[in-house]
Amino acid sequence: MSDAERVERLLKMAFAPVEPPEALSDRLERGLTEMADAAADELAEWELSAMSDPRNWVRPAVAVVVGGVAAGGLVLVRARQQQKKRQGSGLRGLERSLRDVAGDLEKRLRG
Repeated sequence: MSDAERVERLLKMAFAPVEPPEALSDRLERGLTEMADAAADELAEWELSAMSDPRNWVRPAVAVVVGGVAAGGLVLVRARQQQKKRQGSGLRGLERSLRDVAGDLEKRLRG
């Protein structure tokens, strides 16, 4: 075996995809849910009368950003979990999963 073949084999082994443990995705989902809930609570406690002073805009703005990022991450985690369950074919499976997750989010936001 030549040096080039050995290097190629080592690179293939090094860059082989690794599935994270199921507990990691559960912890990530729980953490993102807690962050989104905390951001929603912060926004719920915010008073509209405080809008007149720009110094009071920081906390609600941060809550919106953090809540949006957490909700977006939650969508991705759940879409990946559903895609793994279905083992759909490529983009069609991902598209179906995203539609289902979006429907789930709509239900939660309405309820």
